[in-house]
Amino acid sequence: MHSSFSASATSAGILSAFVGFASSFAIVLHGLSAVGATPEQATSGLMALAIAMGLCSILFSLWKRMPITVAWSTPSAALLATSGIPEQGFSAAVGAFIFASVLVVITGLWRPLGRFVELIPVTLAQAMLAGVILPLCLIPFEAVTQLPALALPIVLTWFVIGQISRLFAVPAALLCFFVVLYFQADLSELTSLAAVQAPVFVMPVFSLSALIGIGIPIYIVTMASQNIPGISILRSFGYQPTPGPLFSWTGIASTLSAVFGGHGVCLAAITAAICANEDAHKEPSKRYWAAVVAGIVCVIFGVFAAGLVGLVELAPRILIGSVAGLALIATLTTSVQGMLKEEKGREPAILTFLITASGLSFFGIGAAFWGLLVGLVLKFWLDWRQKGLRSEPTVEEA
Repeated sequence: MHSSFSASATSAGILSAFVGFASSFAIVLHGLSAVGATPEQATSGLMALAIAMGLCSILFSLWKRMPITVAWSTPSAALLATSGIPEQGFSAAVGAFIFASVLVVITGLWRPLGRFVELIPVTLAQAMLAGVILPLCLIPFEAVTQLPALALPIVLTWFVIGQISRLFAVPAALLCFFVVLYFQADLSELTSLAAVQAPVFVMPVFSLSALIGIGIPIYIVTMASQNIPGISILRSFGYQPTPGPLFSWTGIASTLSAVFGGHGVCLAAITAAICANEDAHKEPSKRYWAAVVAGIVCVIFGVFAAGLVGLVELAPRILIGSVAGLALIATLTTSVQGMLKEEKGREPAILTFLITASGLSFFGIGAAFWGLLVGLVLKFWLDWRQKGLRSEPTVEEA
């Protein structure tokens, strides 16, 4: 293990943790608050997620000797941000988190469920994700209209730095956010902020509408947008992880973090490449140390999450929503490209996208579920009709 230590692996691990945390913690806070979490519960959830993903990164990497990084599910947090508060409040959302986590555990243990998830067309999964993200990506520009002096510098910083390095665009925007906060907030309140907070236990409530409207979409988005791509990224760098155990253990970690307000952890997709590429270490067999370092840094971030959340709470809510929206624009671009990739599946994908983005709700079940359901039904119908047309005899054959 000590021979695997290097300055490059350490710097890659620190960079991975910083980029992953700084680029998306605003989305997590926004999402948890949107489904009814109090500031204390949202802080507890952020802390539980950061510690869970840090410990998983450390243990998985030491176990498999591969740079396996674990992250919170950013797409799922974005989904929460557009879901609305369940009828039974945040406790029902926590019940949905547990339900989604158990499904991930079962996926790792029972291969048929994993095959079922793989049968969901990628175009529809991407369309649902794009529909979830779109309203959030509009927030930065709404903020520019409402608070131009505060929001415009953040958006411009994101744009300018993004032309130089996309990796640092959102962290730079976050830094600008704190600069703006320094000049506009009442910093005298900082003296009353606690740097560390004890985790807050949330008693789960299992509501059918929340399980269907929040739990199932979280499961699908987590598997389709994080876990499966996470495995693919590791394989692209020459590693051959066994997916089942990794899925199951991340599901167990998600279940444990859920009772403290966390919506779930999963295999990292974007930041995984930072620890797995040759910049982390020239020898692939020694790159796992980068993921170990990333895990340690994530645990540290989690322990001190309360101070960070308390600082963010001093700003207008739309400003932190702006940072969250900017962080999701790259994901929106990828999702739109993915949903339009197959020409014959564009109509179901567009319908899924529009219904999900509309925010409609029936029987307490949110738009993400209905969008995916309608898209699946339409795609099944179109495929069945096309198959029927192909099987009909032509005039010449008759």
